[in-house]
Amino acid sequence: MMIDPLVLLQAYSIGVFPMADDRDADEVYWVEPKRRAILPLDGFHLSHSLAKTIRRDRFAVTANRAFPQILALCAQAAPDRPSTWINHQIESAYRLLHESGFAHSIEVWEGEELVGGLYGVAIGRAFFGESMVSRRTDASKVALAWLVARLRAGGFTLLDCQFMTDHLRSMGAIEISQRDYLQLLAGATGGVALGAAAGASVLASGSGAAAERAFAPLAGLPSAPSLTVSGPVSGHSIVQLLTHTS
Repeated sequence: MMIDPLVLLQAYSIGVFPMADDRDADEVYWVEPKRRAILPLDGFHLSHSLAKTIRRDRFAVTANRAFPQILALCAQAAPDRPSTWINHQIESAYRLLHESGFAHSIEVWEGEELVGGLYGVAIGRAFFGESMVSRRTDASKVALAWLVARLRAGGFTLLDCQFMTDHLRSMGAIEISQRDYLQLLAGATGGVALGAAAGASVLASGSGAAAERAFAPLAGLPSAPSLTVSGPVSGHSIVQLLTHTS
């Protein structure tokens, strides 16, 4: 059964998200963690080596240029992850959210090859990170660093990481209670109408001005064979954004 995109957005607005037992599972279930991982946008841990990698523009980074490919890459099995919670229903639902302007991706390229990135959902000033993937050393770290920098530039106030991992903790993520999370969530999504009566108008509205400020500068770059990172968004400017008040 298809997940209704509006139901999915409403679930995010109250702190709930879907998962599946594995890639080929027929059903999804809804999750509401009692302890929530978030990454404070002014608390990102930028190591010296990662800052050096970003400044050198070793990878080209784009946004919303290859969302279906990032989603598919996140859903693939890997040696350290033989199964995945992204079943075919979930994949289809997030494709629809992307087409409606609510789901966004950060893509990391090495030459013409997509080697990592992440995707998630934005509502108001909240970004809900769903999954990230790396096929080269540091590719997912670079994607997360660019995401944090662009969310800060866009005026976001919440980066939801769902569950804590050692990888996320090393980059500044913390765990908070469900009650504290819901307070942050309400402040970040305040004023965004997701009631059932809103219907199609919600799905036509997109994530809002904060997401436009965050992701537009990385969107619309040339096709993969000639990808470059130029203009006001560069590795050097990303490092500046991350270290300005950290």
